[in-house]
Amino acid sequence: MADSSSSLPPLCERISYKRYFLRAVDLTILGLLFSLLLHRILHMSQNDTVWVVAFLCESCFSFTWLLITCVKWSPAEYKPYPDRLDERVHDLPSVDMFVTTADPVREPPILVVNTVLSLLAVNYPANKLACYLSDDGCSPLIYFSLKEASKFAKIWVPFCKKYNVRVRAPFRYFLNPLPPSEDSEFSKEWEITKREYEKLSKKVENATGDSYWLDSDGDFEAFSNAEPNDHSTIVKVVWENKGGVGDEKEVPHIVYISREKKPNYPHHYKAGAMNFLVRVSGLMTNAPYMLNVDCDMYANEADVVRQAMCIFLEGSMNKDHCAFVQFPQDFYDSNADEVVVLQLYIGGGIAGIQGPLYGGSGCFHTRRVMYGLSPNDLDDNGSLSSFATSQFLAEESLARDFGNSEEMVKSVVDALQKKSNPQNSLTNSLDLAQEIGHCHYEYQTSWGKTIGWLYDSTTEDVNTSIGIHSRGWTSAYILPEPPAFLGCMPPGGPDAMLQQRRWAAGLLEVLFNKQSPLIGMFCRKLRFRQSLAYFCIFTWGLRSIPELFYCLLPAYCLLHNSSLFPKGVCLGIVVSVVGMHCLYTLWEFMSLGFTVQSWYASQSFGRVKTTSSWLFSILDIILKLLGISKTVFVVTKKTISKTKLESGDGPSQKDDNGPNPDSGKFEFDGSLYFLPGTFILLVNLTAIAGFSMGLQRLSCSYGRSSGSSLTEACGCILVVILFLPFLKGLFEKGKFGIPLSTISKAVFLAVLFVVFSVRN
Repeated sequence: MADSSSSLPPLCERISYKRYFLRAVDLTILGLLFSLLLHRILHMSQNDTVWVVAFLCESCFSFTWLLITCVKWSPAEYKPYPDRLDERVHDLPSVDMFVTTADPVREPPILVVNTVLSLLAVNYPANKLACYLSDDGCSPLIYFSLKEASKFAKIWVPFCKKYNVRVRAPFRYFLNPLPPSEDSEFSKEWEITKREYEKLSKKVENATGDSYWLDSDGDFEAFSNAEPNDHSTIVKVVWENKGGVGDEKEVPHIVYISREKKPNYPHHYKAGAMNFLVRVSGLMTNAPYMLNVDCDMYANEADVVRQAMCIFLEGSMNKDHCAFVQFPQDFYDSNADEVVVLQLYIGGGIAGIQGPLYGGSGCFHTRRVMYGLSPNDLDDNGSLSSFATSQFLAEESLARDFGNSEEMVKSVVDALQKKSNPQNSLTNSLDLAQEIGHCHYEYQTSWGKTIGWLYDSTTEDVNTSIGIHSRGWTSAYILPEPPAFLGCMPPGGPDAMLQQRRWAAGLLEVLFNKQSPLIGMFCRKLRFRQSLAYFCIFTWGLRSIPELFYCLLPAYCLLHNSSLFPKGVCLGIVVSVVGMHCLYTLWEFMSLGFTVQSWYASQSFGRVKTTSSWLFSILDIILKLLGISKTVFVVTKKTISKTKLESGDGPSQKDDNGPNPDSGKFEFDGSLYFLPGTFILLVNLTAIAGFSMGLQRLSCSYGRSSGSSLTEACGCILVVILFLPFLKGLFEKGKFGIPLSTISKAVFLAVLFVVFSVRN
């Protein structure tokens, strides 16, 4: 319970930034874009169809930049002071921590248990924490690994807290040798702890290809004959903290769950798994706050829970209007610099409006909000209003919304009324947990509609996020140093393209469902600029069409012998826009410590994913809207990086262990993802070759005067530079080379394009 004394310093403060120079740059670029559009309108009658297509594309770019400028206008973040928490709060609230996994092959068990171990070791009373691992693939290997990890946790958790270890994921902490220390006791315990972790890793590795332990332990009987998409509910208490006093040697509760799955029932992917986590945790621990973490995003800041509690418990910040606290996702590999930049500048801008979007991981949620409460349902002291009490706590209403489990309904009532959970044994709730995990439990309830994580999109995070903000809630953004959570991203290649397609398709799904910001802007409590922020993000996939056309227009003009860009002084508008945008984005990267090479890789992959993965996402949505097919959630492959830390307990940054000749290379396979990029490259190379060899004379023979120039050729060269990974892929072999089948298809399309351009 928080102390309301106003004489004590605040637990957190909201920091707003007034970036006047960046605002001026944003407006200047916007003004140049509008000037270009005006020039095209004034000279439309003097040019051919290319001018119209360019105008439409540039109109889309201008509208996108207008949205981005609105979103980034007033960035903000929260700065917590966890060191003040103990003097302000007498009894810290409980937190249920959720980790989700779905495929033991694409998400290695050792990576999953490292995330769990990092959460178990955070600086927070162990009797106030419970860690729930949701295994949507029903893998005995995951359960075995978790059991073994729980044994190691009894060594790892006390070691971390005793020596204030900063990096609390052992696979990262033990990458470097023993730190220099005069403390012989520390050195001895470090060696013992490392040896025990190596034993754990070896057990998990050996178990991956062997199942002898399945029959040797009756605890695995529930997994017999279980298939990933056809199995019964499994809930097992791996470790129960019966000490309950919060001692540093205690380990929080550890619970394994796997909801029932049947082939003919909808499972709603990760959103369905999250809702089962909410129900099971509601029966067992019913903590008022919940942390959601992906299986590859380990806790990198020991005080992360305390930092979030500073936001929730600070009365002066109107705590009951803060629905969730989002930490940005950061990464220990070198594949996600663009994500980090977007989160800081775009995410920080949204945080200054109604609050950041829920990003799927590293987010602390309020249980009452996930149960459907709105700010209007609360009195000034945070209690349910009399109207809300009669509305929410009616027995018939609760059963209709939350399901026909009496114990589940009772836990919901306790959560809504902010009652602390009685310290009952977790094993007493196992039978009830089995009941609420049945496939049919959610049938005709409000789960996934207005309660919990919302369905109808493969991007359940932003779908749930806009549902929360539409009710009038706000959210908070914390940018700690070091980063609160660190994870890995798939390398540039098929997995990255698959992930981008899933994200773009999921965002478009929300744009066309009942959570659409176009509806929330007028019918709900979504602020206008917040609606623009959601709209800007949800329309990512639609940007693929104008970008694809714009990548082909310079080549078409060279082959067709027509003009794309303005002539004379007005050409300076195009040069200024391109130059300012390059310098602006380069500054954004370098201001965060990234290199010029990182900036170029980001710009290059940005064009590749937009014209490829995002393009296919539009097809996915069209097929779904027509009722032909449904979007599918595909688990992205996770890998364990061998990157060393700067020191055994130092910052977890990207500092490679020697030069890697394959670092930064783009991987290819025979999927259609790489056909558009190869086609774009070949078309622009052909246009450059034709221009340099005087192919324009062929166009003149069809009665057209010379209109293209060196400017269009420079545009083609710029496109080739942006698609340089594909140019390298033409000459590489193996996974770094473009397959011959893809090249053949691209050549055929390129020939058709050239013939059409020359003869049209």
